[in-house]
Amino acid sequence: MAVQKSRKTPSKRGMRRSHNALTSPALSEDQETGETHLRHHITDDGYYRGKKILADKVKDIVEVDAEAETEA
Repeated sequence: MAVQKSRKTPSKRGMRRSHNALTSPALSEDQETGETHLRHHITDDGYYRGKKILADKVKDIVEVDAEAETEA
């Protein structure tokens, strides 16, 4: 095992730890819904930059079930 030659000073220890600080995530507010989200990510509702990007999954499931009932 490696053994240090001499003890590190509190100054050196503090300089090493200076980069360990955590930063809070950068949040943005959607133009259309006003919902907060991570930058460069879509909202939970499927909006990005005020436009609907993803369709609602619940509606897709309901539409598939309705089509299955009409065929049967």
